[in-house]
Amino acid sequence: MEKRTLGKDFEVSAIGLGCMGFTHAYGAAMDDAEAVRAIQAAVDMGYTLFDTAERYTGFYSDGRKAWNEELVGKALAPYRHQVKIATKFGITITENGDRIYDSRPETIRRSVEGSLKRLHTDYIDLYYQHRMDPITPVEEVAGVIADLMKEGKILHWGLSNTDEEHLRKAHAVCPVTCIENRYSMMARWEEKLFPVLEELQVGFVAFSPLANGILSDAYRNQTFTGAEDYRSFMPQYQESGHQKNEPFLQIVRQLAHEKQVTPAQISLAWMLGKKPYIVPIPGSRKIERLQENAQAAEITLTKDEIQSIDLAIESLDVAIFSGPPKSLEKRWDSETN
Repeated sequence: MEKRTLGKDFEVSAIGLGCMGFTHAYGAAMDDAEAVRAIQAAVDMGYTLFDTAERYTGFYSDGRKAWNEELVGKALAPYRHQVKIATKFGITITENGDRIYDSRPETIRRSVEGSLKRLHTDYIDLYYQHRMDPITPVEEVAGVIADLMKEGKILHWGLSNTDEEHLRKAHAVCPVTCIENRYSMMARWEEKLFPVLEELQVGFVAFSPLANGILSDAYRNQTFTGAEDYRSFMPQYQESGHQKNEPFLQIVRQLAHEKQVTPAQISLAWMLGKKPYIVPIPGSRKIERLQENAQAAEITLTKDEIQSIDLAIESLDVAIFSGPPKSLEKRWDSETN
C-alpha cells in the first residue's frame, strides 16, 4: 500500500485500521483469536497504522472484560517495528455512563503507563488527547506530552475531536503531528480546518470514514438493538434515516458502478483524493472488508471527478451521527464537588 506523511515525518499507510470495533461499540467483543488473525492479516495487506484507545473496552460474550489495547498489542507484537500504533488518553466512563474528560497531568502519566503495559511495548508511536478537557488547559497537556517525548515514551502526539483554537494552543507548546476527527462523504463539517492544517503542517486522520458503515452500502434498511451497539441510536440506522439517506447512497452506488468498484472504495478514494495529508482509518471485523478497504488506495480520482462528486452531494440533506450526546458529558471536578 502507498504511504502518506502526517505532520513533518510520520509515515504511515495511506489507509489505516481503526481497531475500536473489535471490542467496543459494535456489540460483544470479537473472539480474541479471530481478532488477532484479522489484525495480522491487515499487516500482510500493507496496513501500518493501527488505531486504538484506553477507552475502547467492552465485554466478551461470556462476560469477561475486553481491552482493545491488549488485543492490538498482542496481535502486533511480532510486527512491532514494522507498524505504527496510535492510542489515546483522556476519557473515563463512570458506572452510570457519564463520560468524564480528564487530561490532568497525573491522569496522563497514569494513562500512558497503563497503555504501554497493555500494548506490550516500551513506546507509543502516536498518542492522542481523546477529547478536550474543559478544565485542564491544553497548554498544560502539551507540556506533559513534551516531557513524555523527552522520556522516549511517545514519539508523536495528536488531538482527537478537536477544533482550531485547541489545536493552535497545543501546537504552540508542542508541535502536533495530526488530528483525528470524524470525516466522511456524509460528514464534511471538518473541511473548515483544512487551511489551518496546511498552515501548521498537521495531518488529518479521519475516523468513521464510511459513516459507521452506512457508506459501504452493506446495511440497507438494517437497524440495530442493544446499548452495546452504538448503531442502535445512530440516525443513519433508523428507519427514517435510511429513507432520508437513500438519494445520497444512490449517487454513491452510481459512482462506484461507473468505476467498477464498491461504494466503500469510492468513498475512501474520494477522501484520499481530497488532500494528500488525509489518512482514513475504517474498521471492520471481516478480513474481506479489510482487503476491500485497502484496495481503495489503488483507485485514483481526478480533481475534476472529486469536484463533480462534491457538487452532486453537497446539497443533499443526510441523517448522520455526529457524536455522543452532551448529556453524557461530565466535568472531572464534579466527582469531588
